[in-house]
Amino acid sequence: MAELLERTTEEVVGDEQDLEEVGMEDDDSGEAVDISYIPKVVVYGTDWTTETMVNQLVRGNIDITPDFQRRDAWNLKKKSRLIESLILGLPVPPIVLAERDDAKGKFIVLDGKQRLLTVFQFYGKSGFTNDNFRLTGLEILKQFNGYSYSELKVDANLMDVLNALDNQTIRTTIIRSWQQKSFLYAVFARLNTQNTPLSPQELRKSLYPGEFSNFIDEQSANSQGLRLFFGLNRPDSRMRDTQILLKYIAFQLFLPDYKGVLNQFLNSSNERLNELWLLPREQSVVRNITDNFETAIQLTIKIFGEENFARIWRTDQHKYEQVRNQSALEIMLFYFSDKKIQARLTEINLYKTQIEQAFQNLCGSSEFTSTMRSSTQNLGNTSTRLKLWGEALKEVLEIDFEIPQLVEKTFIYKS
Repeated sequence: MAELLERTTEEVVGDEQDLEEVGMEDDDSGEAVDISYIPKVVVYGTDWTTETMVNQLVRGNIDITPDFQRRDAWNLKKKSRLIESLILGLPVPPIVLAERDDAKGKFIVLDGKQRLLTVFQFYGKSGFTNDNFRLTGLEILKQFNGYSYSELKVDANLMDVLNALDNQTIRTTIIRSWQQKSFLYAVFARLNTQNTPLSPQELRKSLYPGEFSNFIDEQSANSQGLRLFFGLNRPDSRMRDTQILLKYIAFQLFLPDYKGVLNQFLNSSNERLNELWLLPREQSVVRNITDNFETAIQLTIKIFGEENFARIWRTDQHKYEQVRNQSALEIMLFYFSDKKIQARLTEINLYKTQIEQAFQNLCGSSEFTSTMRSSTQNLGNTSTRLKLWGEALKEVLEIDFEIPQLVEKTFIYKS
């Protein structure tokens, strides 16, 4: 297992839309993993049948939370072909589970969540969308296109087919005694290099469950601004929308604690916020910040338009880039959340053109654009883009507000 930890965690690209297309940089954990205890980690394989796997899901021993159904990444054709492979006994990728450190016999999914969800839905046990779905797009068992599990079950002539599905073994790897969450991030990064991987936020939700985690999942799923950013008509299947909202809240509350290691920062912020959520006053503060997120994103859209917000201006081509950029979105949200700036923009038409022109002019600076295309792991780049855009806004709006700057690895605020 030690060789698994030679490098740190990377964010893995989902199958719906490349993270790079929306400026989602590598999410290198940067967290050192203590390898001294690795020989104590227990890793073993087991061959659970499909029916056993469904029973584990029904009993809640494998955690697929109800809100995960909003993040369903596979279409029915892909789901159907997994079921076809199981009936035929064809090899399917193994499932990888980690036993929870706080509940023996209950598991976190490190790899295979979409496969588990597919089986759960086909058996009609999930209670989610697509429950008891009908098979479609089968390549070999074409005669079963249009059949649901319940229809296979009542047809006596198809008992052999049903038995083949129920008794098919799914190779499962189980990790016990893992001790460090950073270890699981390193493991999942090595595993999720193909198929439909977990995103860091999906794993974070499993590792840091709580009412705040549920809250931001719900809020991001309902954010029209985030759907527009990703070009989707539903919540993002990789939970990248949730991560953007979490990062926004974390920057609003804990920015001085950010040391350039994004994954570590978001993990600790998520854990702290789950604890703060239990306090009514703190919960109210977080809810207000979240409401202000949507206000800020809608303000950004009003200024730049639905077509061009969160895109970098190409001075040489006199047009915006085709893909949206997360860094562009973040600097807009950071300042348009400021109450002084919001008050100034009550009459938005007085400043709309000037703000857009200021951003376009700034995009002509290589210093600015290089930070917009860089990873958020570099504190200097994060500080520089916030500083430059803040100064440009000050000149346009002619008001004073705080601009974060990086000094010797610690954020200070400088007016």
